[in-house]
Amino acid sequence: MFALDATASRQPIWDRACQLQGDMFAAVAELGGLAVQLVWYRGYGEFQAEPWLIDAAELQRRMTSVQCRGGLTQIGRVLQHALQETRRQRVNALALVGDCLEEPVDPLCHVAGELGLLGVPVFAFQEGDDPEAAQGFQEIARLTRGAYCRFDAGSARQLRELLRAVAVYTAGGRQALSRLDHQSDLVRQLTRSN
Repeated sequence: MFALDATASRQPIWDRACQLQGDMFAAVAELGGLAVQLVWYRGYGEFQAEPWLIDAAELQRRMTSVQCRGGLTQIGRVLQHALQETRRQRVNALALVGDCLEEPVDPLCHVAGELGLLGVPVFAFQEGDDPEAAQGFQEIARLTRGAYCRFDAGSARQLRELLRAVAVYTAGGRQALSRLDHQSDLVRQLTRSN
C-alpha cells in the first residue's frame, strides 16, 4: 500500500515527487509485478483508496491525476484503512510519504500497534524537517517494525532510492533489501531498523 499526503504544503515539489514515486512503481514491475494500492488524502476530508493494481503505468496515471489541495493530514484514516485491508487480505507493507502530522499522536500509535501485531510494517518517509512529524512518524515506524527516513525536498535521488528499497522489501523482505547493490546510507537505515 502506498499512501500520499496531497495537502497544499506538498505542492511546491508535487510534480517532481509524482515522477519519483512513479519510479517506485516501475521498480515494482521489474520485481515481478506486485499489487499496489494508492491511497491519498487532501482538502477538507477528501480520502481516496484506489483499487489494487499491478500495472505500473496505470498506477502512475492515477497518481499524477491527483492535485494538491489545502487541508489537514489524515494519517489516522490511512492507518485505519491499512488495518481494514489487512483483515481482508495480506498487506506486506505500507509506505507513507508526507511532510507533517496534524493529528494527536496517541490514537495513531494505537492503530500502528495493531498493524505491528498483524505484521504490517510502515515505512514513513518525511519530506522536510518538521520535528513533530518526525517524532510521530518515528513512533509509527517503531510500533510496526517498519522504518523512518527523512528526505530533503531537493534530493530526488534520496526519495528514488528509498521508494525502490520499499519495493524490494515488499517483494522479498529484509533479506532482499540487505542484498541491494550499492546501498546508500539511507537504505542501510532501513535494513538496520527493527
